[in-house]
Amino acid sequence: MDPAIRPHHPPTAGTPGGADGSGVPDVFDPRIYAGGVPHERYRWLRDHRPVAWQAEPEVLGWPAGPGFWAVTRHADTVRVLRDHATYSSWLGATQIRDPDPADLPFIRRTMLNQDPPEHGRLRRLAARAFTPGRVDAFAARVRDRARTLLSAARDAAEDGTADLVRTVTDEYALLNLTDLLGVPAADRGLLLDWTVRIIGYQDPEDAPAPVLGPDGRPVNPRSPAMLGEMFGYARELAAHKRKAPADDLMTALAGAGLADAELEMFFFLLTVAGNDTVRSAAPGGLLALAAAPDAYRRLAAGDTDPARAVDELLRVHPPVLSFRRTAARDTVLAGQHIRAGDKVVVFHASANHDERVFTDPARLDLGRAPNPHVSFGDGPHVCLGAHFARLQLRTLYETWCALMPPPELAGPPRRLVSNFINGITRLPLRVSGPAR
Repeated sequence: MDPAIRPHHPPTAGTPGGADGSGVPDVFDPRIYAGGVPHERYRWLRDHRPVAWQAEPEVLGWPAGPGFWAVTRHADTVRVLRDHATYSSWLGATQIRDPDPADLPFIRRTMLNQDPPEHGRLRRLAARAFTPGRVDAFAARVRDRARTLLSAARDAAEDGTADLVRTVTDEYALLNLTDLLGVPAADRGLLLDWTVRIIGYQDPEDAPAPVLGPDGRPVNPRSPAMLGEMFGYARELAAHKRKAPADDLMTALAGAGLADAELEMFFFLLTVAGNDTVRSAAPGGLLALAAAPDAYRRLAAGDTDPARAVDELLRVHPPVLSFRRTAARDTVLAGQHIRAGDKVVVFHASANHDERVFTDPARLDLGRAPNPHVSFGDGPHVCLGAHFARLQLRTLYETWCALMPPPELAGPPRRLVSNFINGITRLPLRVSGPAR
């Protein structure tokens, strides 16, 4: 049997009180995250079971899995992310839930689900297209968009409040990405629809009703059966760019010598990851600033380095909660024996709050330095679009400080039901009043 899908159920242990009777806090159930990042559970795991076995029961119609090792300390997270020879992205892909074995060859086409050296070849091709210079050329356009969207949200707010996700951050992330890609304006809504379907699939409210397979189970939104429309669009767009080249990312990728399947998977990765990184991080940063008015005042007064502030906001609200690897061989991590074929899942939000690395991690310190957060990953898979994400986030926060009142909640936010994306689907903030 393929070790990526070999079932493995080691004995559990711990103090009484765990959801499965093991005493180990559950950090798998995506419904937990609708109430906020479970920092108390993460802290218990870091202190007592830094590599802890997690059960994987059926949830919201999605089938049960064999379980996995949850990695919650910073040093162990970095070790897993850097050691691709031991902890593979290719064996079982990078989502906690096991893909259908029939889908694995397809899923492995994307750079995200490959290991070096194959991963390096595709990453180098993408890096030649996704240059800092090309990204920086969009800086003025990004700033104009932030001003336009924030001003419109403020001016349209009849009661002085607005849902920043609906009025600002979803559009901001989407339009910036489609500008960079070179997607025609008439097609831009397609990218948001695809992102919501793929990222929000665990959330009964955020995602469309799942498509059911012949067995009555939901079909994985990342399976080939569900991505045909997106891939067809990617081929059409690339063909158009070859005939009518422009200074955009799809033109560069269309001329990079990629096979059709590789180009389709790049488009998938850029559309989903490129959109949802900022779509999740931007409202998360505003929410963190609303909860820390003194820190916001220092930022608005220019007393804090904006680049450091962005990294601290990313630390406290990473866009991605977890990523999976699969053990390629028997190994030991933090004293825990792990067998070849076991799923190993790193929890970025926990690593970013590890007291062994970050002093007073619950405090928002916008001047924190050094700040070795893992919100953009580490090792060979570190986020290729991190520069573009930081540019967008810094611009949005600077523009907020210039135009808007101090961020203040006008109602409870709503969080995405997901153990993968740290999403916020509603963020009501006060938008009327003097700036700063």
